[in-house]
Amino acid sequence: MDSFREAVIRWAAGGPGDRARELAAQAPVRTAVLLEGLSDAAAVNALAACRGRNLAAEGVCVVPMGGAMSVGRFAELLGPPGLGLRLTGLCDEAEHRFYARGLERSGAAGQRFFVCAADLEDELIRALGVERVEELIRAEGDSRALQTFLRQPAQRGRAPQQQLRRFLGTKKGRKIHYGRVLVEALAPHATPAPLDALLAHL
Repeated sequence: MDSFREAVIRWAAGGPGDRARELAAQAPVRTAVLLEGLSDAAAVNALAACRGRNLAAEGVCVVPMGGAMSVGRFAELLGPPGLGLRLTGLCDEAEHRFYARGLERSGAAGQRFFVCAADLEDELIRALGVERVEELIRAEGDSRALQTFLRQPAQRGRAPQQQLRRFLGTKKGRKIHYGRVLVEALAPHATPAPLDALLAHL
Protein backbone atom coordinates (compact mmCIF):
# COMPACT_ATOMS: atom_id res chain seq x y z
CA MET A 1 0.00 0.00 0.00
CA ASP A 2 2.90 2.37 0.70
CA SER A 3 4.23 1.76 -2.80
CA PHE A 4 0.79 2.45 -4.26
CA ARG A 5 0.52 5.72 -2.31
CA GLU A 6 3.93 6.86 -3.54
CA ALA A 7 3.05 5.93 -7.13
CA VAL A 8 -0.21 7.89 -6.91
CA ILE A 9 1.56 10.98 -5.58
CA ARG A 10 4.07 10.82 -8.44
CA TRP A 11 1.22 10.33 -10.91
CA ALA A 12 -0.66 13.35 -9.55
CA ALA A 13 2.52 15.40 -9.91
CA GLY A 14 2.60 14.63 -13.63
CA GLY A 15 4.43 11.32 -13.75
CA PRO A 16 3.24 8.13 -15.46
CA GLY A 17 0.29 6.25 -14.01
CA ASP A 18 1.19 2.72 -15.09
CA ARG A 19 2.77 1.77 -11.74
CA ALA A 20 -0.22 3.05 -9.75
CA ARG A 21 -2.64 1.09 -11.96
CA GLU A 22 -0.55 -2.06 -11.58
CA LEU A 23 -0.34 -1.76 -7.79
CA ALA A 24 -4.04 -0.95 -7.46
CA ALA A 25 -4.82 -4.29 -9.06
CA GLN A 26 -2.28 -6.19 -6.97
CA ALA A 27 -3.18 -4.74 -3.53
CA PRO A 28 -6.19 -4.60 -4.19
CA VAL A 29 -7.25 -1.09 -3.22
CA ARG A 30 -10.94 -0.29 -2.80
CA THR A 31 -10.97 3.13 -1.04
CA ALA A 32 -8.74 6.21 -1.12
CA VAL A 33 -8.87 8.61 1.82
CA LEU A 34 -7.90 12.04 0.47
CA LEU A 35 -6.36 14.31 3.11
CA GLU A 36 -4.79 17.72 2.84
CA GLY A 37 -1.47 16.83 4.42
CA LEU A 38 0.74 14.54 6.45
CA SER A 39 -0.58 15.66 9.84
CA ASP A 40 -4.12 14.64 8.88
CA ALA A 41 -2.80 11.30 7.65
CA ALA A 42 -0.95 10.78 10.95
CA ALA A 43 -4.18 11.43 12.87
CA VAL A 44 -6.28 9.08 10.75
CA ASN A 45 -3.70 6.29 10.93
CA ALA A 46 -3.33 6.76 14.69
CA LEU A 47 -7.08 6.52 15.28
CA ALA A 48 -7.31 3.40 13.14
CA ALA A 49 -4.48 1.81 15.13
CA CYS A 50 -6.12 2.78 18.44
CA ARG A 51 -9.24 0.98 17.30
CA GLY A 52 -7.39 -2.12 16.19
CA ARG A 53 -7.87 -1.59 12.47
CA ASN A 54 -5.36 -2.22 9.71
CA LEU A 55 -6.52 0.07 6.92
CA ALA A 56 -4.03 -1.25 4.37
CA ALA A 57 -5.25 -4.82 4.95
CA GLU A 58 -8.80 -3.56 4.43
CA GLY A 59 -7.88 -2.10 1.03
CA VAL A 60 -7.88 1.49 2.27
CA CYS A 61 -5.12 3.85 1.18
CA VAL A 62 -4.62 7.09 3.14
CA VAL A 63 -3.34 9.70 0.68
CA PRO A 64 -1.89 13.06 1.81
CA MET A 65 -2.37 15.31 -1.22
CA GLY A 66 0.06 18.07 -0.30
CA GLY A 67 -2.65 20.73 -0.22
CA ALA A 68 -6.39 21.12 -0.63
CA MET A 69 -6.04 22.54 -4.13
CA SER A 70 -5.01 19.11 -5.40
CA VAL A 71 -8.31 17.40 -4.61
CA GLY A 72 -9.64 17.61 -8.16
CA ARG A 73 -6.50 16.07 -9.62
CA PHE A 74 -6.44 13.18 -7.13
CA ALA A 75 -10.18 12.58 -7.54
CA GLU A 76 -9.78 12.43 -11.31
CA LEU A 77 -7.03 9.84 -11.07
CA LEU A 78 -8.42 7.70 -8.26
CA GLY A 79 -12.21 8.11 -8.47
CA PRO A 80 -14.77 6.91 -11.03
CA PRO A 81 -13.02 8.55 -14.01
CA GLY A 82 -9.69 6.89 -13.15
CA LEU A 83 -9.05 3.81 -11.05
CA GLY A 84 -12.68 3.61 -9.93
CA LEU A 85 -11.94 3.70 -6.21
CA ARG A 86 -14.40 4.89 -3.60
CA LEU A 87 -13.24 8.28 -2.34
CA THR A 88 -13.62 9.87 1.05
CA GLY A 89 -11.63 12.13 3.36
CA LEU A 90 -11.60 15.25 5.48
CA CYS A 91 -11.75 18.89 4.50
CA ASP A 92 -11.85 22.20 6.33
CA GLU A 93 -15.12 24.10 6.43
CA ALA A 94 -13.60 27.02 4.52
CA GLU A 95 -12.66 24.67 1.68
CA HIS A 96 -15.85 22.59 1.54
CA ARG A 97 -17.24 24.35 -1.54
CA PHE A 98 -13.89 24.07 -3.28
CA TYR A 99 -13.86 20.32 -2.62
CA ALA A 100 -17.40 19.97 -3.93
CA ARG A 101 -16.53 21.81 -7.14
CA GLY A 102 -13.30 19.86 -7.59
CA LEU A 103 -15.06 16.53 -7.18
CA GLU A 104 -17.83 17.54 -9.56
CA ARG A 105 -15.45 18.76 -12.26
CA SER A 106 -13.40 15.58 -12.01
CA GLY A 107 -16.45 13.36 -12.43
CA ALA A 108 -16.39 12.19 -8.81
CA ALA A 109 -19.39 14.06 -7.42
CA GLY A 110 -21.32 12.31 -4.65
CA GLN A 111 -18.27 10.98 -2.82
CA ARG A 112 -18.60 11.59 0.92
CA PHE A 113 -16.18 13.90 2.71
CA PHE A 114 -16.32 14.98 6.36
CA VAL A 115 -15.93 18.62 7.34
CA CYS A 116 -13.77 20.00 10.16
CA ALA A 117 -14.80 23.38 11.61
CA ALA A 118 -11.45 25.12 11.16
CA ASP A 119 -9.11 22.20 10.63
CA LEU A 120 -8.38 18.85 12.24
CA GLU A 121 -5.94 20.33 14.76
CA ASP A 122 -8.66 22.70 15.95
CA GLU A 123 -11.07 19.78 16.32
CA LEU A 124 -8.53 17.81 18.36
CA ILE A 125 -7.67 20.73 20.64
CA ARG A 126 -11.36 21.36 21.35
CA ALA A 127 -11.96 17.66 22.00
CA LEU A 128 -9.08 17.39 24.48
CA GLY A 129 -9.26 20.87 26.03
CA VAL A 130 -6.50 23.44 26.31
CA GLU A 131 -5.20 22.17 29.65
CA ARG A 132 -4.81 18.59 28.41
CA VAL A 133 -3.08 19.69 25.20
CA GLU A 134 -0.63 21.77 27.23
CA GLU A 135 0.07 18.71 29.40
CA LEU A 136 0.83 16.67 26.29
CA ILE A 137 3.13 19.38 24.94
CA ARG A 138 5.05 19.34 28.22
CA ALA A 139 5.23 15.54 28.14
CA GLU A 140 6.67 15.69 24.62
CA GLY A 141 9.43 18.07 25.74
CA ASP A 142 8.11 21.16 23.97
CA SER A 143 7.20 23.26 27.03
CA ARG A 144 10.05 25.75 26.56
CA ALA A 145 9.24 26.16 22.87
CA LEU A 146 5.59 26.82 23.74
CA GLN A 147 6.44 29.44 26.36
CA THR A 148 8.77 31.22 23.93
CA PHE A 149 6.04 31.18 21.31
CA LEU A 150 3.40 32.55 23.71
CA ARG A 151 5.63 35.53 24.56
CA GLN A 152 5.59 36.70 20.95
CA PRO A 153 3.62 39.96 20.48
CA ALA A 154 1.49 38.38 17.75
CA GLN A 155 0.02 35.93 20.27
CA ARG A 156 -1.27 38.57 22.67
CA GLY A 157 -5.04 38.70 22.74
CA ARG A 158 -5.49 35.38 20.97
CA ALA A 159 -7.60 32.73 22.66
CA PRO A 160 -5.56 29.85 24.16
CA GLN A 161 -7.06 27.40 21.65
CA GLN A 162 -5.95 29.61 18.75
CA GLN A 163 -2.48 29.94 20.25
CA LEU A 164 -2.07 26.17 20.54
CA ARG A 165 -3.33 25.61 17.01
CA ARG A 166 -0.84 28.13 15.69
CA PHE A 167 1.98 26.65 17.79
CA LEU A 168 1.53 23.23 16.24
CA GLY A 169 2.29 24.68 12.82
CA THR A 170 5.39 26.70 13.74
CA LYS A 171 8.02 23.99 13.22
CA LYS A 172 8.41 21.50 10.40
CA GLY A 173 7.15 18.09 11.44
CA ARG A 174 5.42 19.32 14.61
CA LYS A 175 1.87 19.06 13.21
CA ILE A 176 2.60 15.53 11.99
CA HIS A 177 3.98 14.49 15.38
CA TYR A 178 1.07 15.95 17.31
CA GLY A 179 -1.47 14.59 14.85
CA ARG A 180 -0.60 11.21 16.33
CA VAL A 181 -0.02 12.35 19.92
CA LEU A 182 -3.35 14.17 20.26
CA VAL A 183 -5.36 11.31 18.76
CA GLU A 184 -3.71 8.74 21.03
CA ALA A 185 -4.66 10.88 24.05
CA LEU A 186 -8.38 10.98 23.17
CA ALA A 187 -10.89 9.21 25.37
CA PRO A 188 -12.93 6.74 23.27
CA HIS A 189 -16.08 8.87 23.52
CA ALA A 190 -14.27 12.16 22.76
CA THR A 191 -13.13 11.64 19.17
CA PRO A 192 -14.01 14.71 17.05
CA ALA A 193 -17.15 13.99 15.02
CA PRO A 194 -15.58 14.39 11.54
CA LEU A 195 -12.71 12.03 12.37
CA ASP A 196 -14.98 9.51 14.07
CA ALA A 197 -17.42 9.57 11.14
CA LEU A 198 -14.63 9.14 8.60
CA LEU A 199 -13.30 6.00 10.27
CA ALA A 200 -16.81 4.58 10.62
CA HIS A 201 -17.33 5.20 6.89
CA LEU A 202 -14.30 3.14 5.88
